[in-house]
Amino acid sequence: MKYVALPFTETRRLSFYLAMEEYVARHLDEPDCFFMWQVEPTVIFGRNQVVENEVNLDYCREHGIHVVRRKSGGGCVYADMDNVMLSFVTAEDNVGIAFNRFVNMVLLVFRKMGIEATGSSHNDIMIGDRKVCGTACYHVSGRSIVHSTLLYDTNMEHMLHAITPGPEKLEKKGIQSVRQRITFLKDYISLGLDEVKTLIRNTLCVDERMLTAEDVAGIEQLEQQYLREDFIKQLQ
Repeated sequence: MKYVALPFTETRRLSFYLAMEEYVARHLDEPDCFFMWQVEPTVIFGRNQVVENEVNLDYCREHGIHVVRRKSGGGCVYADMDNVMLSFVTAEDNVGIAFNRFVNMVLLVFRKMGIEATGSSHNDIMIGDRKVCGTACYHVSGRSIVHSTLLYDTNMEHMLHAITPGPEKLEKKGIQSVRQRITFLKDYISLGLDEVKTLIRNTLCVDERMLTAEDVAGIEQLEQQYLREDFIKQLQ
């Protein structure tokens, strides 16, 4: 499998990387591609969700947290520079098979780190009974895009408040309750996040496909669709 690399190192907004997934699916002729990315604090909500019902927009506005809709289903996810996003683009058109392949790839990485993890019925990665990696998937032109949030670490205050719309839900769940349902990879290993990223890439990929300036321009053009879907302008 080839690793898709960008010809720059600076961090872009999340909408760019969502567009990059779709661009890779539509334009690269590789059967399987993979890449990783990180973003400044952002809430990503699913294709069928009503943002006002799922996201605390006032909190996001106050703390400079972006809000972006993705094209896959599922619930809200909070991401920041303390975790890493994984993107797998495959010519496999069967959702179940694509999910299963991705989960098994992540489990292989965990085994190399000495961690006994399992896949759940919801295609999440679990350490014991706590989720460390959630996934979602959608189709583009006969290809499957599977993307995932790997919780190396995160800002728990932002995670809880940004995706909690009302004080009743906040009081009911609470930080402790959320913390009991998820876990952080950093608590099981001595590797730093950059070392984890290197291990993932070296385990899953054997070659690299460097995108060109023309590719980046195409991604930026496609990104405009995602910017029309997000709420960045409302939060500025």
